Amino acid sequence: MPKIGTRKLYYLLENELRLLKVGRDKLFKILKANQLLIKPKRKYHITTNSHHRFRKHKNQIKELEFTRPEQIWVSDITYIGNRKNPSYLALITDAYSKKIVGYNVSDSLNVRGSLSALEMALKNRKYRNEPMIHHSDRGLQYCSNEYQKILVKNDILSSMTEQYDPYENAIAERINGILKQEFDIDKHNTTLEIKRKLVHNSIDIYNNYRPHLSNYMLTPNQMHQQKSMKRKSYKKKKGSDKKSLPLIY
Repeated sequence: MPKIGTRKLYYLLENELRLLKVGRDKLFKILKANQLLIKPKRKYHITTNSHHRFRKHKNQIKELEFTRPEQIWVSDITYIGNRKNPSYLALITDAYSKKIVGYNVSDSLNVRGSLSALEMALKNRKYRNEPMIHHSDRGLQYCSNEYQKILVKNDILSSMTEQYDPYENAIAERINGILKQEFDIDKHNTTLEIKRKLVHNSIDIYNNYRPHLSNYMLTPNQMHQQKSMKRKSYKKKKGSDKKSLPLIY
């Protein structure tokens, strides 16, 4: 995790740093003096085609509090690679624990990649008797008959964004950013097979070793194993004209 944030780095190294008499603020100063603070970069590629004939569903999670794992899954597709060698990563993330439960890397935006991610998530589902909501944007992949048929078959309620506002699918967008900014999964111009291995390794590290601020510094897997902890949320800054929705780090 060469680009992990300083707060998480301090948490992971707290015992060793204490012996050196280095607190969190001093660690920030040390990293800054050595030009080791991470500068986030933003890139945006449109992967959503919402102009299609399929039914679009209402947003079912606007006012919903996330209280347990596998209450809500959030899905998204993100672009990795370059124009000459594009690939697409379909992700399904548990909204409560931030655990990535399903994923697929393909060289096409057709529905097959999203279906494969969904099938993986369903196979790994832990709390099978609990009701669940699947939230996504209004892309063709998620609205398609094949995708919706699997959700109905598994008694999963479909929920979708209603505006072109990234905050309506903020958790999925944030997980995309972590994989790209911290793990550099979109920096390598290589074969599809190697990209799949890179993503697999990155997600394994993310789920099992990367602490989350909103998980009380538990890893996604640790958070997913329990139901008692109340999830932290971080409100948008004042001055926004949009309704305040939680941001997950």
